[in-house]
Amino acid sequence: MSKKPALGRGLGALLQSADTDITSKSTDEIPSIVGTVSTLPIKSIEANPFQPRTQFEKEALMELSDSIKELGIIQPVTVRKLGYGKYQLISGERRFRASQIAGLTEIPAFIRIANDQEMLEMALVENIQRQDLDAIEVAFSYQKLIEECNLTQEKLSERVGKKRSTVANYLRLLKLPAEIQLAIRTKDLSMGHARALINMDDEKKQLNIYKKIVADGLSVRQVEDLVKGKKEEEKIAQFKKGTNNTLTFSQQKIQEDLTSFLKSDVQLQSNSKGKGKIVIPFASEEQLEKIVELLGL
Repeated sequence: MSKKPALGRGLGALLQSADTDITSKSTDEIPSIVGTVSTLPIKSIEANPFQPRTQFEKEALMELSDSIKELGIIQPVTVRKLGYGKYQLISGERRFRASQIAGLTEIPAFIRIANDQEMLEMALVENIQRQDLDAIEVAFSYQKLIEECNLTQEKLSERVGKKRSTVANYLRLLKLPAEIQLAIRTKDLSMGHARALINMDDEKKQLNIYKKIVADGLSVRQVEDLVKGKKEEEKIAQFKKGTNNTLTFSQQKIQEDLTSFLKSDVQLQSNSKGKGKIVIPFASEEQLEKIVELLGL
């Protein structure tokens, strides 16, 4: 570690004063503190209560700890001063934790002003920018920003530099069953698989497909096709609920004529309101082409 930099005369007094809680003051009032990098006792810094990351890989922390032992802290953590001898992390929790593991008693820290809302926003946005944050952590971070900072999805997308549709897709993950959310967090389920499952409203069917993904190693495309198939089945089932299975003589005649003409088992469906559909099944690409030809399309 490099030698501890000496605190400026005025700065040292300010950092140790109970009257200098700078969580809500303006920079004009405390120019001597804001923007300063100082070496602070680790025991005087408390964790960020707004930290969205809940899982830290032990192996990665140990590697960072070894690096810190060898080279020291290259990038200071960012903190805010709470009052007499107390600080709170805004960002840099991995460095902070790794420094504790490395046995450091002091750590370089950049001191800045931040009220609770600003601190929350900075912590969340910084974490969202990290590539190793899992999709559910990102989703929770987006949700917290919207709720705590009163942001719309559009404003949030601007803050984090993402498309609004991307933000919306992440937020929709939080509607998935807990079992599926856990699988996303443990990387047993990809974001692509999750996005496909979001398009189903039935939780039981979502779980059934999830189990097929795990058991059969389904690709994202296979899941998308499966979900589309399920949705089509639901539409047909819903239609059949209001369908009058007894066709009129005229409708039966039309169905028979179409079956004969198209060489396919045509099904004519009609509901009590007179609305309906004509279903023309085909068994092969060749049969489909023949039907299209007969229809003059």
